[in-house]
Formats: sequence, C-alpha cells, structure tokens
Amino acid sequence: MTSLAEALRVLRGEQPVPDIEEPTTGPEAVAALDLADVAGQLDARYAVEIAAAGGHHLLMYGPPGVGKTMLAERLPGILPPLTAKESLAVTAVHSVAGALAQGSPLLTRAPLLAPHHTATIASIVGGGSGVPRPGAASLAHHGVLLLDEAPEFASGVLDALRQPLESGSITLSRAHGSVRYPAQFQLVLAANPCPCGLASTSDQCRCPPQQQRRYVGRLSGPLLDRIDLAVGVGQPSRVDLANGPTGESSAVVGARVALARQRASGRWRDTPWSCNAQVPGPELRGPTWRLPAADIDPAHEAFGRGRISARGVDRVLRLAWTLADLAGKDRPGRAEVLTALHLRTSAQLPGLAA
Repeated sequence: MTSLAEALRVLRGEQPVPDIEEPTTGPEAVAALDLADVAGQLDARYAVEIAAAGGHHLLMYGPPGVGKTMLAERLPGILPPLTAKESLAVTAVHSVAGALAQGSPLLTRAPLLAPHHTATIASIVGGGSGVPRPGAASLAHHGVLLLDEAPEFASGVLDALRQPLESGSITLSRAHGSVRYPAQFQLVLAANPCPCGLASTSDQCRCPPQQQRRYVGRLSGPLLDRIDLAVGVGQPSRVDLANGPTGESSAVVGARVALARQRASGRWRDTPWSCNAQVPGPELRGPTWRLPAADIDPAHEAFGRGRISARGVDRVLRLAWTLADLAGKDRPGRAEVLTALHLRTSAQLPGLAA
C-alpha cells in the first residue's frame, strides 16, 4: 500500500489486499526454519503437527539439548499463511507496539514470540504508563507464544496467561480507561523435568524429590489443565544422530496441516470458530456434533477416575476431531478418542497429576 487512502479502502473491503513481498527478517523469519533439521523425535514431531492442525496448546518436557526448542520454533513454519483479516489484525498489534520490522508493512505469516524467562507480567500481557502497550501474548496473536524453560518463569507471569487462554483477549485497565488487545495464540511450554534436567533420563540427577516437585509445581494445575497435549522428548538415538535429519520437511507436514485446517474451517464455517481448539465443549457435546457414547466412554472413564477434569474431557474431544481431520475422516471414532486421551495424559511432568 502506498497511501493512507489506499489503506482505508483495503480496511473497508473496497479493494483486495495488495501482494506483499515476503520479508526476510523480523517475526516472520521463523518460517524459514525447517522440521527436516530435527534428528529423530518422531513422537514430538507428531505432537507438533497435531498442535498446528488444530490450534492446540502444547507441553514438551525432557532433558536439555534434545530438541524441544528446535521443534517449538518450527511450529509457525507449518501453520497456514494468515488470512487477509488475520494479517491486518496481527500487523495492527505489532504497529501499536512499535514492533514492525523495517520493510515489513504487512505480516503474512504466523508470528513467534519467545520471551526470556526473566520477563515481567507487563512484558507478557502488556502495560506501561499512559496508554498500555501490548505485550508478548498479544504480539503472538494468531501465532505462537513459546515459553522455553517454562518452570523458570515467575508463577505470577504463568498464571496471568490463564485468562487470555480462555478468552483470546487481554483487557488492561488504567486510571483513565481500559484498552483491549487480541491475544488468540497457541501456547507452547518447554520444560526440563528438574532443575538439573537429568531426572527423566539419567541416574546422575542429584535433585531431591521435594526439589523436583517444587520445580515442576511452578506450572500450576489450572494452567496445565488448559494445555491440550503433552509429549515427553527424550534423547535421540545414536542412529538418529549418525544418520542426521531424515524426517519430513516443513513443506510436507505443512501441506497435511493445511488440509486438516481446511476440513475444520469447512465444518465451522457458519460459526465464530475456525479451528478445533477454539470450539467450546458444549458445542462438541451438543446434538449436532456429539459422538456415540461408546466412542466417548474412554474420556468419561478417565474423568471418573480423576485422571482428567471436566475441561480435560472437552480438550480430549477437540484433539479427537483434529486427529480425524488429519486422517481425512468426517468424524472421530473411539480410536481417535483413545489416542487423544493418551496424548493428554501419558506424558506428564514428574510429580504432577494428569
């Protein structure tokens, strides 16, 4: 766009968004990172693909240096390009924050925000004197918010994300008024199992059990209950390291994700939602989309045994629909529900209930 008048015509829908040359720096540069760079880690790669296909929040835990951060950084690269409406919304937030890179007049790829674990609440949810500025959660709108070394973040910072994870927005109130910023992001938590990181893979860990529990306990139950799937990431094998990266590229995985997203968007086209992770539980349990009782039984049994919460049942259903979309099925069955339940409950940090 070359003038303010042209920008107004685009915003009013009077003319299409002009083609923009893809930038090579700034928030969109992460799209150049390729999943093919990751050696091994088939389970974790699959979890990242599921998260991308359904817009789900993801927890990855394991010892240092196994590829958790590499995988998380490649999630935006397999997400579909932003729609025109999404692109304008994301660009507006970055513009308000003064975070637009030079030569990036319009952001067209999902952003990745990865704040340091010393970040304050204001830097994550927004704040400042005068008119509050958007924080990392809003800058990650329609993208990914990665909290690497998640247990190292202050508990107040982590718990401040609980409300936007549910509502998709953040309201900041000051003496002279309030401002509301969008914050519909995918949360990715990467965590070590203990302060030294060796608890799950080696007898060299010297962290006392109480210290381990206290460390992972910084991730509160209410926060973890909002995470859709969790996966343990172990050390790659010698064969994986010797052979080097042999997995599928981001282009191949991204094509499957795009097809799954198309199936979901077609299903929800007459609703306010565009991907499975956004759909409220009552909608999935309602008469239109309710699954047969025999198929849902595994989730209900897990709830009855205290393995998952009522919110967890809804998240299992959302995951099941995403698995069906990836498999090209019209509706999930018992197999997808069982797989979704496994993805949610089998990989938990030591010392935490499912």
